[in-house]
Amino acid sequence: MPIDIRRTLTTVQTTHKEGWKEVAEPTTLVAAMAIIGNPWYGRGHVEDLSPEIREHGPVLGQLLTEMILAVTGDRLEGYGKASVVGMGGEQEHGQGLTHTLWFGNKFRDAVKAKSYLAFANTRGAAGTSLIIPLMDKDDGGRRSHYQTIHTVVPDAPADDEIILALGASIGGHPNHRIGDRYADLREMGHDIDNPAGV
Repeated sequence: MPIDIRRTLTTVQTTHKEGWKEVAEPTTLVAAMAIIGNPWYGRGHVEDLSPEIREHGPVLGQLLTEMILAVTGDRLEGYGKASVVGMGGEQEHGQGLTHTLWFGNKFRDAVKAKSYLAFANTRGAAGTSLIIPLMDKDDGGRRSHYQTIHTVVPDAPADDEIILALGASIGGHPNHRIGDRYADLREMGHDIDNPAGV
């Protein structure tokens, strides 16, 4: 059965000043969201979520990826994903749709990413905060691109809905100055060329 999409939204925010200082290259954060009917709503405990995941994951992944790229083009540097499940569903429903290659690989492949998609999943009523953590699409240790999109949809999710989202950044965290993970590893005596077990 086709996925029930009530609304799609794109938010764009650009930061020009942070921490009392102008940002040399303003950072743009983009969130693409789809408010969808929860395909498992009202069915009680569904043991096997895979049929709906395989049917809806690619469609939603492609839709949200296209929404992101319509804003960022090839300038995208950071990325992430998130969901908020309405109170009539389970958190597992949002996780099922976000934590699957059927969904995430649409975004990852489109931007030729090397790192995994940072993520956040929660459950709540309409107006619950949607948090999309971001990281560098090619380098998970690059802390300059650890940042978070924080937004809200006042009338979603309803009890029978899920908000599914992708996030992206053009640029790193404004006025970042905390170094990267590799500097810490070197200082702690780790071999960053062979970080297994670190």
